[in-house]
Amino acid sequence: MVYDSINELVVGASGRGLCISDLIIEQQALELDCAVPDLNEKMAENLKVMKEAIDNGVNSENRSISGLSGGDASKLAKSLEKGVIFGGESLTKILIKALAVSEVNACMGRIVSAPTAGSCGIIPAVLLTAMEEKNLSEEAIIKGLFTAAGIGMIIARRASISGAEAGCQAECGSASAMAAGALVEVLGGTPYMVANASAIALKNTLGLACDPVAGLVEIPCIKRNALSAANALASAVMALAGIESVIPVDEVIDAMKSVGDQMPVSLKETAKGGLAATPTGQRLAEEILKKR
Repeated sequence: MVYDSINELVVGASGRGLCISDLIIEQQALELDCAVPDLNEKMAENLKVMKEAIDNGVNSENRSISGLSGGDASKLAKSLEKGVIFGGESLTKILIKALAVSEVNACMGRIVSAPTAGSCGIIPAVLLTAMEEKNLSEEAIIKGLFTAAGIGMIIARRASISGAEAGCQAECGSASAMAAGALVEVLGGTPYMVANASAIALKNTLGLACDPVAGLVEIPCIKRNALSAANALASAVMALAGIESVIPVDEVIDAMKSVGDQMPVSLKETAKGGLAATPTGQRLAEEILKKR
């Protein structure tokens, strides 16, 4: 069965007493003609790459080839070690991990596109922090990744996960919705709560432009990963408390598509608008071009 809406997942999972991840695993096994253990093994490999990306990013102060980014995850990690934080350790750890993975991506390291390279830090940051803080098993996190994948597939089907097509709302916004829903499931929330978390997270990013300075996935992409991960956390916390999204998640996804369709080309990964068009953004782009 191909699921065309998150509501179908909620109804299907609730009706059978299952988690959304169970339905996605079942559907993927059929569609790919793959045994469930093999699917889990492939997702475990993705999780391993996510962990390695976090470790590499946190323990590195290397700058990217452009020189625009690098070392911020390490700086924040050192601040956490010194106790120079506000807002709680869990949130800070999420921010560190999101920066780390995004910086590894900018430095041409190995990451998991989740769902894209430009939004690669959000899901690992949220789920792996939950794994550490709540002492969750790797199996639970793997199931969470399948939940995130299911949400992402529906967003891609109904709207887009491409910044070039619908702006950063389709990249960091989608990843934030995926992470929020997955976090709710791994923390024991119902399928309905998963849907609400995804809706809340995606609503918060509607209209987000894709405006990379010099056309590189660095500014503002890296810090935007961190803030989108924080958005996922906040959305999941609200959903787990029973807070609902007045606008159903599938309608939010459709609204995102509508907003993306109305966006000017300058705000869709062309580096011709938004932050890329600022005086500083243009100066940095010129400096990078001279180096090539």
